[in-house]
Amino acid sequence: MTKRNERTFWLHAVNPLHVGSGRGVGYIDLPIMREKVTAWPFIPGSTVKGVLADHFGASDPREREKDPLKARAFGTAGDEGNSGSLVFTDARIVCIPIRSFSGAFAWVTSPLCLIRLARDIGSDTPIPSVEKNEEALVISENSRIVLEGSVYLEELDFAARSSAEADPWADHIAKGVFGNEKDWMKTFKERFVIVHDDVFSFFCETGTEVAARVRINDETKTVASGALWYEESLPTETILAGLVWCDKVYGGKNSENRSAEEMLEHFCAAPLHLQIGGKATVGKGLVRCMFDKGEKS
Repeated sequence: MTKRNERTFWLHAVNPLHVGSGRGVGYIDLPIMREKVTAWPFIPGSTVKGVLADHFGASDPREREKDPLKARAFGTAGDEGNSGSLVFTDARIVCIPIRSFSGAFAWVTSPLCLIRLARDIGSDTPIPSVEKNEEALVISENSRIVLEGSVYLEELDFAARSSAEADPWADHIAKGVFGNEKDWMKTFKERFVIVHDDVFSFFCETGTEVAARVRINDETKTVASGALWYEESLPTETILAGLVWCDKVYGGKNSENRSAEEMLEHFCAAPLHLQIGGKATVGKGLVRCMFDKGEKS
């Protein structure tokens, strides 16, 4: 295994997360972004890059003048502009939280989710398989979501079985998302479950949070005409992951030169608390962003 000039970034939703795709055609007026092929939720890489640029002040021209490194990392406009050295992929779903009859909720993933994650991070860890008969995999017999040999997620029930192949993935995701927070790592592994890809797609479609929003008429104290709408969000505790790497390092004065690794270490190393997507003024979109150096072959 040789190190490459890239890192995994993990996003953990602390509050419901709405990254919208515009006006919907169904009963949800403001749906979230979804992949065309799988219909699974994701967050565009441009959104992630823009939020980090704003976090570091790189979206402010005055800040970029004070610290040219920000301009080289996130880009500038104009004839002399560039797109920036840091490249972010889309953040794809890894685990979606689903209400559980036992243990409050479960972090649910699927073999296809793990296959794509393994490809991205360059892991050769075996992927657990789940049969079509809707059998759930849990990492241990001590799982908090198992009740008398079964797992009950929303209105569905599954026969539970443990798998040694699930343990390394639970450990890897827990470490990536929660770092050295032992209590949270333990909590994650107790609630980690793998279901069939078709079941996961069903949960991605029905397990999101849909809230009714209204605007009240000040005089009548009733809903204003045409001011009732429904908006969709990823639920609290959702976990997504993507990649960031440093492309061409744009030039500066000799004293300001940075290697690709130094650029990543400066902007993509320490854990961050960010706000992503809309509805910020009502407390939506708060996420924890963690970076994992990882390795690729």
